[in-house]
Amino acid sequence: MRRWHMRGGYREVLVVGLPLVASMVSGTVMQFTDRMFLAHHSLEALAASLSASITNFVFMAFFVGVASYVNVFVAQYTGAGQPERVGRSLWQGLWFSLLAAGVMALMALPADGLFALAGHAPEVQAMEVAYYRILCWGSGLAVLGMCLSTFYSGRGLTRTVAVVNMVGAALNIPLDYALINGVWGFPALGIVGAGIATVIAWGVTALLFAVLVFTRANEARFGVLSHWRPDREVFVRLMRFGLPGGAQLFLDVLGFTVFILLMGRLGTSELAASNLVFSLDHFAFMPMVGLHIATETLVGQALGAGDPARAEEATRSALHMCLAWAVLLGLIFLLVPGPLVAAFRPADMPPAQFAPVMEMGRMLLIVVAAYTLFDGMAIIHFGALKGAGDTRFVMACQLACTLGLQVVPVWLVVEVLGWGVYWCWGLLGLSLAGLATAARLRYAGGKWKAMSVITR
Repeated sequence: MRRWHMRGGYREVLVVGLPLVASMVSGTVMQFTDRMFLAHHSLEALAASLSASITNFVFMAFFVGVASYVNVFVAQYTGAGQPERVGRSLWQGLWFSLLAAGVMALMALPADGLFALAGHAPEVQAMEVAYYRILCWGSGLAVLGMCLSTFYSGRGLTRTVAVVNMVGAALNIPLDYALINGVWGFPALGIVGAGIATVIAWGVTALLFAVLVFTRANEARFGVLSHWRPDREVFVRLMRFGLPGGAQLFLDVLGFTVFILLMGRLGTSELAASNLVFSLDHFAFMPMVGLHIATETLVGQALGAGDPARAEEATRSALHMCLAWAVLLGLIFLLVPGPLVAAFRPADMPPAQFAPVMEMGRMLLIVVAAYTLFDGMAIIHFGALKGAGDTRFVMACQLACTLGLQVVPVWLVVEVLGWGVYWCWGLLGLSLAGLATAARLRYAGGKWKAMSVITR
C-alpha cells in the first residue's frame, strides 16, 4: 500500500505507463491482425511478412531510436522547470526525422539483392521485396509521428499518445482486411495491401500528433512554432546522447532480423513457426516497452529536478509491474500453446500440412516463457539508464550481447553445425539473459544518478 501512493510508486508509474502500454498493445494488435489476415491469405505471405517488416525496421530503428530520444530531453527540461526549452528540443528531432525520411526512401532501392541474400523460396522473396519497399517509402511518417509523440510522453501526458496511436491502429485493421482480401470495393492486393494500409496508418498518426502539438497554447508555453530553426547546441547534444540510443535499438532489431533470416534458411516451416511465435511474443514484449518509456520519462523528470531517489523508486515500481506481466504471459504460453498457434493456420490448409509448424510453435512458446523474465529486467533497467543519459553503455552492452551471444552463435548453429531451430531459440534466450545481467549490474553501480542530458 505504501508503494502505491509514494513518489515514484505504482500509481505514478501506472498513470504514465498504462496509456503507453495501451498504445503498444494497440500497435501489437495491428501487427497481429495484419499477420492473421496474411496467414489466412497464404502461408508464404505469413512467412514473408515478418522477415520483410523486421528488415525494414532494422534500418528504421536507428532513426526511431534517435528521434524518440527527444523524450528524455523533454522529460528532463520538464523536471528542471524549463518548458521554454521543450519546443526547441522537439524541433531538432523533427529536422532529424526529415533526414530519416529521405534516407529510408533510398533504402528501398537494394531490396532485390537484399532478400536474394536470405535464400528464401522465390515466391516468398517476391512478397518480401514488395512489402519491404512500401514500408521504406512510408517510414519517414513513422519516425515523424514518434518524434512528435515525445512532446506528450516526455511530460508524462501519455493518454494523448495512447489515443492517437489507437486511432491509427483502428484505421489500419479494416484497411488491412479490405486491401489484403479485396472487399468493400477495394482490390485484392495481398501483402502489398498490408503495406499500403500500414503506411496510411502511419501518416494519419503523424498528422494527428502535428495538429495537437502545433497550437497557440503550446506555442505560448513551449515555443513549438517560434523555435523551428535549427539550433546547433541542442542538436549536437541530441546527437551525442541520441545516436548511441539509436545504435542500441538498431543492434537490437538487427539481431532479431538476422535471426529471422537464418530461420528461413532452415526451411519455410521453421520460418513460419518463428514468425508466428514472435507475433505472439509481441503481446509480452510491447507492454514492457510501454513501461520502458514510462521509466525513461520518470527517471528523466526526477533527475531533471535533482531527485535521484525518486528515480530509483520509479524504476523499482516499473520493474515489479514488468516482471508480473512477464510471469502472467509466460504462464499463458505454457498452459495454452496449442490454441494460440492454431489460430495462424490458413483456412484452406489441412491440419496435417500445418502440423510441423504447430509442433514447432508449441515448443518455441516454452522458450519464450522461459526468457520473458530476463527480457523484462533488461527493458526496465535500460529505460532507467537511457532516462539518465547513459546511452553509450547501453549501446556497448547491446553490441556485445547481440554479436557475441546471438548473431555469431546462431549462424554457426545454422550454417556449420546444423543443430536446428530449438538450439537457435535457446541461444536467443541466452543473449537476453546476458543483457539483463549487464543492465542490472550497471544500474546497481549508481553512476547514472549523476548524469544529465540538459544544460541548466
